Amino acid sequence: MKTVVITGGTDGIGRALASELLGEGATVIVVGRNPAKGRDFLTAADKAGSADRARFVTADLSLLAETEKAVAEIRAEIPVVDALVLCARHYRSRRTVTSEGLEENFALFYLSRRLFGQGLADALAAAEAPVVVNVAGPGAPLDIVRWDDLQLRHGYHGGAALGQGGKLNDLLGIAFSERHGGRGIRYVLVHPGVTATGFSGEYDQATLPHIRSMQAGAKPVSAALPPILSAIERPPAAALSAFVEGRELDVSGPDFDPAAARRLEALTERLLAARRDVRSR
Repeated sequence: MKTVVITGGTDGIGRALASELLGEGATVIVVGRNPAKGRDFLTAADKAGSADRARFVTADLSLLAETEKAVAEIRAEIPVVDALVLCARHYRSRRTVTSEGLEENFALFYLSRRLFGQGLADALAAAEAPVVVNVAGPGAPLDIVRWDDLQLRHGYHGGAALGQGGKLNDLLGIAFSERHGGRGIRYVLVHPGVTATGFSGEYDQATLPHIRSMQAGAKPVSAALPPILSAIERPPAAALSAFVEGRELDVSGPDFDPAAARRLEALTERLLAARRDVRSR
């Protein structure tokens, strides 16, 4: 049976997916920052008779140090990973800087996904049909990326931060596929649609009524699982693919520009190298 790692797996789509996969006989490693929610996940797995196949790794994925520690822990204990599902994100109406000096959306929604993908690439490559499923929002125009202000120091807006984060994940998928697609790892960008549980965040009073309205009309979490489960069970043939509510996008167009992906990868490498240098002093 498959071994699946899910970031952001204690809430919403990630939690529902973890429960579904455990029911199908998979081994599931859930990563989240809240130990109480992790215990709830493990308790539910125990009651369902699948405790031996459920694991919880505590990590605040907005922090590079904790993300890297979680990746190292999983890599040390799990030699083969069939699927990595990236779900963690959190809306903030106000710009928030982590203790490591990074804008939180950029760190959580983009950098943690980059670190998990690269960090578990060897374990994925050891699987028979490995796949990374990045639950983001593929297909936004490339021009929403603020190349001179990726961490939105100027003119911050929570929606803009998540919108840009989705585009950065498109470019992340391209970069990952260029580096690892030849090893058989498939990368699937998925937007399952607006889901009732998918509103993790801290909203100001101006934003909250809009969020409540979206929740009222959103689909149940069960309706969001099929495209993700399909990608895990039957990864697409292409190294990179993208789907919005089941509709496949063309990943060869200008909004999926390999040159932009390489530009972002170079910027990311420099940022991560600088952060590691600071920590090593």
